[in-house]
Amino acid sequence: MLRITHIHLNDIRNCCQADVAITGRLTIFVGPNAAGKTNVVEAVQLLTAGQSFRHARSADLIRHGATTARAVLTVADEVRHLEMSLAINETTRTYALNGKAKRVADMRGIMPSVAFTPDDLDLVKGSPAHRRDALDALGVQLNKNYQVILRDFEKILRHKNRLLKEGEASMLDAVNELYVKVAVQLQNYRRALFARLEPQISAHYTHIADGETLHGYYEASGQTTTPASTDQAPPRKRSEAAMVDSQALAAAVEAHRADELAAHRTLVGPSHDRITFQIEGMDATRFASQGQQRSAVLAWKLAEADTINDVLGTFPVLLLDDVMSELDAHRRAAFVRYLQHDIQAFITTANLDYFDREMIQEAQIVQLPFESA
Repeated sequence: MLRITHIHLNDIRNCCQADVAITGRLTIFVGPNAAGKTNVVEAVQLLTAGQSFRHARSADLIRHGATTARAVLTVADEVRHLEMSLAINETTRTYALNGKAKRVADMRGIMPSVAFTPDDLDLVKGSPAHRRDALDALGVQLNKNYQVILRDFEKILRHKNRLLKEGEASMLDAVNELYVKVAVQLQNYRRALFARLEPQISAHYTHIADGETLHGYYEASGQTTTPASTDQAPPRKRSEAAMVDSQALAAAVEAHRADELAAHRTLVGPSHDRITFQIEGMDATRFASQGQQRSAVLAWKLAEADTINDVLGTFPVLLLDDVMSELDAHRRAAFVRYLQHDIQAFITTANLDYFDREMIQEAQIVQLPFESA
């Protein structure tokens, strides 16, 4: 399988220049706050997943005083040797593979990744948008069509919201017809992906939480779907729901037409889909303890890695930005056990005390800060 063997950064955020040869499966970047640790994993995510967990503008990625920035990954296996590069100016990002320009969609899937940051600890109790975004971020790495559908939906959603804001009721019928068509496609992609992801989340959670049960539910806005089969399934098992019904969504959109015009925004469709979890039958958003939330988030991230391996036939690189300090010893141990798979991981930390001696001995330790201006 492909491994990252070298990282080169030039003028990425506060990093003037860095060249790191990667020697093993586990690399730990250690240094004080503001040393640039997060910038490294962000650059790796930009090149592997095509996006940043910081949701940064291009201009924000460039070191103060510089006009451009560049990040390069060398990845290799027994037969391939690839250079994945990203050139950034204030308005654009240009990707290349072995020197040939590529679309970002073409880069995804070559070396997939799963990122885990402190912000992800709000995945369970945070807004539904956070969970939708996490599911979509996984989907675009697994399937190019998912990215196309997501892009098309976001475009038509912006157009529809603009019409609603301007009160252009006369044009809504034509826009809603296209909106429903694209929205149903996205909801079906989400439904299918979550149906694949949810059993993995449940299994990891039960292992981490010493037998406690967790189940996830995907509810498509504008639908009244029920489980395709209730045999041995918990109530309202949305991950097993039937295909999303375009007629039901069209009816819901029409029923909310007046409300949307009054609210000046879309009220039905994928931007209102919900992903929820129940732990031991209780709503995790309302009742989960902090420990249960963190077990659920860790289970989600490990399930992402398993799903990528199942679909693409390769484990992703894991990018863990300062999360070991947020996990207790039991949950850190669960993560360390997962690393026994044939998987590459990059971890940032300000304190090596969160790692046991055996793990440190096996890891490549990279001290920061790098050279900076």
